[in-house]
Parts: sequence; structure tokens; C-alpha cells
Amino acid sequence: MRRNLTLFLSIIQVFLVSIAIAQPATPLKAPPRQEGEGPWDQLIIRGVTLINGTLAPPLGPVDIVVEKNRIVNIQTVGTPGLPVNADRRPKLKPGGKELNAEGMYLLPGFVDTHGHIGGAAQGANAEYVFKLWMGHGITTIAEPGSMNGLDWVLDQKNKSNKNEITAPRIKAFTVFGAKAASPVSTPEQARQWVRDNAKQGADGIKFFGASPEIMSAALDENKKLGLRSKMHHSQTYVGGWNVLNSARAGLTSMEHWYGLPEAMFTDRTVQNYSLDYNYQNEQDRFGEAGTL
Repeated sequence: MRRNLTLFLSIIQVFLVSIAIAQPATPLKAPPRQEGEGPWDQLIIRGVTLINGTLAPPLGPVDIVVEKNRIVNIQTVGTPGLPVNADRRPKLKPGGKELNAEGMYLLPGFVDTHGHIGGAAQGANAEYVFKLWMGHGITTIAEPGSMNGLDWVLDQKNKSNKNEITAPRIKAFTVFGAKAASPVSTPEQARQWVRDNAKQGADGIKFFGASPEIMSAALDENKKLGLRSKMHHSQTYVGGWNVLNSARAGLTSMEHWYGLPEAMFTDRTVQNYSLDYNYQNEQDRFGEAGTL
């Protein structure tokens, strides 16, 4: 009985992975960067009002010094309404760039922790999506699943890191079990898949679900390697594994709403599904998620 159940769960896992990685066509990659200036050995943003993202109030005017893509100094240079104290201003190095930002605000770049680059089904290529993010202040995205293929996403990630394309920084997460030679059906197979995924250069794993022993092994191995993890808790698995199980096993991010209601129930294990509910109907999944 246990063997049959394991086989059944493995079949479901393969089915979910197949859905997750299936795309009609991958989008065009972003072209070489044409816009913008830099990078420079040093950039000084002058006279800006800083909102630093730590819940501290705005502070300014300040001069912010960036060297080799890192903020190395934030220098207060005066008081609002009064002339800037020139003696306090950081000195510009030869070959550096000054940006006058008086009257402006500066914030850390936003991080989209669940950003699919998309493909032909969405009607947009990578250049459009990347520039849309950048235009809205999003400077880092996590691609949960690397749906265009891990190699494709890593190529765009590396080019972004080298400033060769106009794109945010990219963190690539692979769908658990993707490209496995056979279904991941044992804890050791899970650990080996996780190790192989890390060797390919992925930043983490996107889970949908698996049997508890496989989830525990995979998350444990992933944590040992220092990688991150996300999980869309598929309703085909929440009866045996919800967000509390994931958190205790070391998951670093719960995606969407699935799996959370099941962790909060005190009088049942799963929700009461309507009689005509069908998991393949996305409207049923979204409309009834967590319904009591």
C-alpha cells in the first residue's frame, strides 16, 4: 500500500512539474544595453533626501557615494532651507560622476520576490518585462521556477550582473524535480537533485509538493547548501504537508495563500471542497482557496 501511494504521489509530482515548466515558447532574450550611462568607478549623488527603508524618517540633504556598485558613504551636508556646507561634501575622484539630486528623494530599489519573466503566452519579451520592472523601481526579482529554463534565466542573470543588458538583478529558482532523469521518489534522490541544482548555479528551489519524507530531505539538503526555497503549497499535497511543516523543515518563503489555511485549522485537516470542485479549474483553485 505504501509503495503504491509513493508511486501515486510521484506521478502527481511529475504532472505538476510538467505543468510548471511547460511554456508555448520562450521569449526573446534582452538585447545588449543601448540606454544609460556608466558604470563609473565612483558615483556621488548630491543633495538628495534619503529614505533608507529601515522605517527611519527621511533625512537630507545628504551626499551618497557609490563605488564599485556599493554605497560606501552617506554624508549629511546641511540643513533643509540653508546653503549646503561645501566642506562636508565628499570629493569626486578622477573619472567619477556627480548627479545633482537636490529636491529629490532616494529609496532603496524594490525587490519583487515573485516575478515571472513570462513568455509568448503573456505576449511580451524579456526586454519589455525587464524595463517595466526597472521603470517602477524594481531592481531585484526572484524568478520562482525559472519557467523559461534555468539556463535561459541564468544567462540573463549573468548579463544583468555584468551590466550588459537593461534588467534588474535576478535570483533564479528551479522547480523541484525539473529535468530529473526519473521521478524523485526517495529521500536520497531528493538530496541528489538538490545538490545537482546547486551545481548548475540556481539560487534556490520552487516547490509545489511531495511526500513528507521527500520534502524534509530536499529542504534539509537545500538549507545545508545555503540556498533559498519557495513553495506554492499545491492543494494536492496540503493534506499531509502545509506551511507549518514547511517552516519547521526550513522553507524560506511561502508563496500565495495555499497551505496557510490548512495550517490554521483546529477542527479539520483540509477545507470543505464544493461538490463540483476540480483542481484543474483555476477558478476553483483561486475562488475556493481556504474556504471554510
